[in-house]
Amino acid sequence: MDKNEKWLQWAVELQSIAQAGLFYGKDPFDRERYQRIRDIAAEMISFKTEIPLEKVKDLFCCEQGYQTPKLDTRAAIFKEDKILLVREKNGTWSLPGGWVDVNVSERENVIKEVKEEAGLDVRPELVIAVQDREKHNLPVYAYKVCKIFVLCSACGGEFQENIETTESRYFGRDELPRLAEEKNNKEQIEMCFEACHSENWKTLID
Repeated sequence: MDKNEKWLQWAVELQSIAQAGLFYGKDPFDRERYQRIRDIAAEMISFKTEIPLEKVKDLFCCEQGYQTPKLDTRAAIFKEDKILLVREKNGTWSLPGGWVDVNVSERENVIKEVKEEAGLDVRPELVIAVQDREKHNLPVYAYKVCKIFVLCSACGGEFQENIETTESRYFGRDELPRLAEEKNNKEQIEMCFEACHSENWKTLID
């Protein structure tokens, strides 16, 4: 993490401590102190980012219990040595994927997200990598994210108009468009190509 973003790491840690304290603490005076710590963490982020405090609290202070990372899945689908990307509303491109819903497994989420964003039916084949987003993607978020890249094979379907993406297209290794760097960068796309070409790929954990 950049030295200038150290404050964010502190705010995240304070929020995590406060969240656990509010959930497990029994003493009302301690719970009041934990709530104030949580408020301070949110105020730090709001002050530094100029995001309204209430929005920060909705995104950052909305969970209960022991704080754990959010899960994000990304599907790598190949055809004729080209990888499938979907175009976001802002014009950047990403691997189809998104947050893992609480009522589905990681495998089910991969299938669901590809269907929603690219219109394809897929079969997950291999976990390419499990990554700490903070180590690979910018900007750094105020919460931890675990990214799971999954090699998939397409078995039907076609792109359908939807509320998240505007088109899907296959790209060669040397013709990548402008990527949604906060979701997947060039190094991560390269990693997917390497996994596709390998006969004995071993899941990367970082």
